[in-house]
Order: sequence, then C-alpha cells, then structure tokens
Amino acid sequence: QNVYGLVKRFISSLSILCLCAFVYSPSFAQPVIIDHKCTDLSKIPEYWINQAKSQLRVSYGHTSHGSQPITGMETLMSDTSHNHLYDFSGDGSVKSGVLSLADYTPDGDLGHDGDTTWADNTRRYLNESGSSRNVVVWSWCGGVSDNTEAGINAYLTAMNQLETEYPSVAFVYMTGHLDGSGVSGNLHVRNNQIRTYCNVNNKVLFDFADMESYNPDGDYFLPLGADDGCYYNERANNWAREWCRSHSGSDLCAGCGYEDCCAHSQPLNCNLKGRAFWWLMAQIAGWDGTSGAPPSAPTLAVVLSDTSVTLSWNSVANATGYTLHYAPSPYTGPDSIRSIDLGNQTGISAVLWKGAAFFVAATAYNSVGSSGYSNIEYFMIP
Repeated sequence: QNVYGLVKRFISSLSILCLCAFVYSPSFAQPVIIDHKCTDLSKIPEYWINQAKSQLRVSYGHTSHGSQPITGMETLMSDTSHNHLYDFSGDGSVKSGVLSLADYTPDGDLGHDGDTTWADNTRRYLNESGSSRNVVVWSWCGGVSDNTEAGINAYLTAMNQLETEYPSVAFVYMTGHLDGSGVSGNLHVRNNQIRTYCNVNNKVLFDFADMESYNPDGDYFLPLGADDGCYYNERANNWAREWCRSHSGSDLCAGCGYEDCCAHSQPLNCNLKGRAFWWLMAQIAGWDGTSGAPPSAPTLAVVLSDTSVTLSWNSVANATGYTLHYAPSPYTGPDSIRSIDLGNQTGISAVLWKGAAFFVAATAYNSVGSSGYSNIEYFMIP
C-alpha cells in the first residue's frame, strides 16, 4: 500500500478508538438529582450539551403536566442567541446537532396507586424492531397526590425491574407536581419516598416538585402551600408572576407563544424545567454536574534532523497532560498503536535508525477526559 492508504487506515483506527472512549453508559456510581439548583445553563459546558445530542435517544411519556419541560425547551430553542445549541426533535428523528426526543412516547403517564400499565408500554416500545432509545423518561400527572406507600413502592419496583431488563437504557424517576397541600400533605410524603429511594439506590431523579417549590432566588414556597400553578398563600399570591415583575426582561420569563401555553402553570416554571431537562441530559451523557469539559485537541509538529526526530505540540487550555500515540509503518492495524503518557510535557525527541517510519498523533487530557486526536503525521528517517 502507498503512504496515503496507510494514513487513511491509521486515521480510521484512531477514530474507532476515539469513539470507544465516548461510548454512552447508563450506569451511575451516585445518585443524579435534578432539582431547582439545576437550572443555570451557563454552568453546563457546551461540550456536554453536544455529547448529549450526539449520544442520547430519549423517549418521554407524559400528559399535560409533563409537557412543561418540553414547553421550556421549545422556548429555549426558539431563542436565536443560542445558535441552535439547544435544538431537539420532538418526533424522535435522529439528526446531526439535534437531541433526538420522542415526545409523548409511549402514550400516557405514570397513572395512579400501583398502576404499572406504563411499564408494559415501555417494554413494548423498547422491544420494537429498530428501537434506538437509550433514555426513558415518564412523568406523573396527578398520580402522586392520591397515592399510597404501597402504590409508590409498586412504581419504584417497576422502574427498577425495567433497569434490570434493559441495562443499556437510563430510566429517569420523577416526583409529582405540587397540589397546595404543603409540607404536611400526602404528596410531600410520597415525593420524599421517591427521593429517598433514588438517593439510596443511585438513581436518576427529575425532581419536578422541588422545581415548583422555589423561585430563581432560592426562596422556598412549599410551606406556604405552593401549587403547580406557582400560587401560594391559598392562591392569593403567585411566586412566578412576582419574580418576573421584579426581573422584567429576564429570559427566564420569556413567553411561550400564547396564553396558558405552559400547561397549568406560568412560563417561568416551564422555562426553569426546560433548562433543568438539559442539565439532566448533560449528566446522563457523562457530565458530573460540577466540572468542565475535556480539553481541545493540540496541534502536532514534526521536525527531522539526520536520524533525530522532535515531536511537539501547543499547550492546550485546561489540559493537565498529554499522550503521544504512534504506530510503525507499514501500518498493520489497531493492535500496533502504542501510547505514552508524557505528563505536562509538550514535546519529545528521539534518535532513531535510518529507514524508521512512524505515524504519530497526540491528545490532551484532564480530570474530565481526553481530547480528540491532533492532526496525524507520518515521517520517515532518510
């Protein structure tokens, strides 16, 4: 083979290795709790939003209350200042640069008091030929307010069983929307039952009720009888309307297109939940919720001098180290690729023999992960 053909094979092998490094896995070593503290999009590195869009295939079963995060996501997507970063397809289609989300799929919601019809519907959907879903989200409507301890246990058991049957799928638990019954009501007791289970068993929880309990400043309204419409004090006040009146022009208060477009609630509530849903996606895709992103790829340069070769690359922001990848030529396949961890060095020199020939590339890394590969270079000692 000529050098051009060998380079193509080397690039192909590195690409496969790179993809393997970013294979989506739904296992979690600790609970992932998405609540009112998870709505600031500026804290999510764009890298993880893009990872979510490229890796995740989401289905979301819900009825009217469950539409609130989707409404918030739609408002966010319509804001051209984000340059399509938060685009998603509600029909589940898979497109480059877009989160694949099958909305209202499967039909229905989590039901009432031990009804697990939704679990059977999930199995049928995931077992369909060609199903590519790797994230399943189900929402309650009013089914937690009138539920029982046994009914919630039936829900938790059914979710756990689905996780056992479909280990490559991430299943998202959810609390039920507020109903005005406050901290002493059955709803709060049952929601805490769900929260405790998720925390103890390292589950993924979208805490719908918690997001309705706080305004963006962190003021807590559940003890004041807050409900799903953001009303409190026996519906005499509305924390969402009050916050938006005092924060005129905030994008958190952006309307969603028509009166009452945020089902049963206020645009602020939908917008917060839409942002929290993207936080959820980023964490499922691998973000730890606090740190940044892997560094960008360095640029590699090769300099020959007689039988010596010097490989160097630029220092990359946020990188803590670099890895050199090399394979001898003629290239024989992925098994011939070797790697050297060079710590924070940005170059290396070696004396080789006449006729020595190699393919080389470099990556940068930090505590989050590794970059993509640099430009790939080929050299031969004359």
